[in-house]
Amino acid sequence: QVQLVESGGGLVQAGGSLRLSCVASIRTFNNYAMGWFRQAPGKEREFVAGISWNGGITDYADSVNGRFTISRDNHKNTVDLQMNSLKPEDTAVYYCAARRFRLASTPDYEYWGQGTRVTVSA
Repeated sequence: QVQLVESGGGLVQAGGSLRLSCVASIRTFNNYAMGWFRQAPGKEREFVAGISWNGGITDYADSVNGRFTISRDNHKNTVDLQMNSLKPEDTAVYYCAARRFRLASTPDYEYWGQGTRVTVSA
């Protein structure tokens, strides 16, 4: 059974940094593109960042481009999201997701984690 487990969320002041991690129990992890999405209270889930199966292609939402960096380690079955220069509007629950083969910025991913909460205070 596939499981995605996120960690690294917490409370941080505006301008600070956090690093989110996701461990995937997928035997063929390198067949999957990985994504990070977030959902703020009262809002729809939105794409944050994605990375192709081999890390060769990355994609970012305009709102985080230049501040967030996604990376993966196919030996450890992990995908990380380094978040710098955090803003109060980054406050949300962040979800890790896995999608077979192609990277996508839409939420049609096959597997999802339970989420980790990030709160950025002003």
